Amino acid sequence: YNVTDENCWGSLWLYKATGEDKYLTEAKKWYDMAPDWGMSWDDVIIGNQVLMYNLTGDSQYIANIEGTFNEWMPGGSVPYTPKGLAYRLQWGSLRYASNMAAAALLAAESGVHPDEYRKWAQCQIHYALGDAGHSFVVGFGENPPVAPHHRSSSCPWSPALCNLNIVHIDTPNVHTLYGALVGGPGSGDDYKDSRGNYVNNEVANDYNAGFQTAVAGLLHLCVKGE
Repeated sequence: YNVTDENCWGSLWLYKATGEDKYLTEAKKWYDMAPDWGMSWDDVIIGNQVLMYNLTGDSQYIANIEGTFNEWMPGGSVPYTPKGLAYRLQWGSLRYASNMAAAALLAAESGVHPDEYRKWAQCQIHYALGDAGHSFVVGFGENPPVAPHHRSSSCPWSPALCNLNIVHIDTPNVHTLYGALVGGPGSGDDYKDSRGNYVNNEVANDYNAGFQTAVAGLLHLCVKGE
């Protein structure tokens, strides 16, 4: 496993919490200036780039943030679906787009291309909320997912038994997992709302973490009139 970004991430937060220079020195030792492939449970490079600039105010780190988002914006190396989702990978496509949207909002809050980055983040989150023609958030919006790949929400009420056969029954989940973001579409905006479709329809903490951060950021901007 590559833990260099986690070492940097942890050191930066310790520096923020304590103000002790030894942690900033450690963070710089592990810092990666290369464009981030995509923020997720095992990749926080863009988080390091944004936080490093936020904590130091050193303009050299702006170039690293720009390098990442130049790859993610239209015209960069990350392809887009016909309806406008930045599409890094089939498995959890909305996870990557939402996490990067959150990072874009945080960069914008630090003064890095605020208008451009906020607009891009808004477009990615609005795709998940329904701009694609339906919602990808359970219990929210137009035609939301009803059969996410999630064990406890798909199991019947006790005393009925819950087993693997539940995965293959083509019915909505018994319980509504309100607010859960499913994995997302394929490269052509295709999507099948099926409990057995774990590639596109599973839910996970790192799917919702960035998504909810971005939603909160956009709401904050709306409340402020920005």
